[in-house]
Amino acid sequence: MTDVSLGMPQLPAPDYPADVRARLEADARDVIARYPDSRSALLPLLHLVQAEEGHVTRTGMAFCAEILGLTTAEVTAVATFYTMYRRKPSGDYQVGVCTNTLCAVMGGDAIFDELKEHLGVGNNETTEDGKVTLEHIECNAACDFAPVVMVNWEFFDNQTPESAKRLVDDLRAGRDVEPTRGAKLCTYKETARILAGFPDERPGAVEASGGAGHASLVGLRLAKGEKPPAKVVSPRSSGYASDEPPADHPSSHDAPQQTSASDPAHPSGPVTEEEE
Repeated sequence: MTDVSLGMPQLPAPDYPADVRARLEADARDVIARYPDSRSALLPLLHLVQAEEGHVTRTGMAFCAEILGLTTAEVTAVATFYTMYRRKPSGDYQVGVCTNTLCAVMGGDAIFDELKEHLGVGNNETTEDGKVTLEHIECNAACDFAPVVMVNWEFFDNQTPESAKRLVDDLRAGRDVEPTRGAKLCTYKETARILAGFPDERPGAVEASGGAGHASLVGLRLAKGEKPPAKVVSPRSSGYASDEPPADHPSSHDAPQQTSASDPAHPSGPVTEEEE
């Protein structure tokens, strides 16, 4: 095998021990059977090998390539594209701080900076005890609850620097930590196996929900015909309280009117052809 980037011979990836490989093959066949085309199973299979070692290794990518009939280059291209696949050993708990716009202005940047100092690690680095890997993450569609911290993709809403530091301290100490929403927290390897498509056996996992907040659901409620009380204010009037604007006012904006009607303080009429 040759490393294309360096033009140097590359040693074959080591194989899994026989018992591990047999177990992974059985699981992989289960996953592949769900798809009409076997190569469609690549994403869940990468999660499967990540569940074995905590990150996607050369051994794991070689296994995926072999069982799917792909080249290692094809598998590597996918594994290096998605950030949910780790390329180096990482912690039992992936602590992600959202630093996208809304979370950032609500305090996400401050949380991330303080956690870096508190844990003594940088972005995508792991604490010496192997417990926590810290990273900043992209939006996870939980803006109603900003700033949001996620641990192994479970939500911890409305965080502050102080609460986030307590959270990582509890994780490192082995204390039980309950997400704000969703199922009971599990390790990163266990999360990876769930993402591979295997049953989530955590108590209450089926009933748990990471549902959206009130602000995100307003549009849905309106679409269903639920009309909350509203006050629509015309820019040049004292406003009116109603679900619908009056018949002579075609919108919630200032409707086209003659100048004298819209601005009583300056009762000049509309411009006429003679005045042009």
